Amino acid sequence: MIEVDARGLSCPEPLMMTQAALKKCKGESVKVLVSEAHARSNVEKYGKAQGKEVTVTSVGNDFEIVLE
Repeated sequence: MIEVDARGLSCPEPLMMTQAALKKCKGESVKVLVSEAHARSNVEKYGKAQGKEVTVTSVGNDFEIVLE
């Protein structure tokens, strides 16, 4: 599983980092950590648009998004 730590970053950076990780992983799961609700929403929508199964979990003040 590839992990992308985009905590503290504002969009579009978390989304761009997620796109790069998905291209690099070729079928592997990607875990994205973000701290903003807007970034969580954008990454979640992008993952679903790419046909990925998306799981979102709150971790303290942050969000963990797993794209499979």
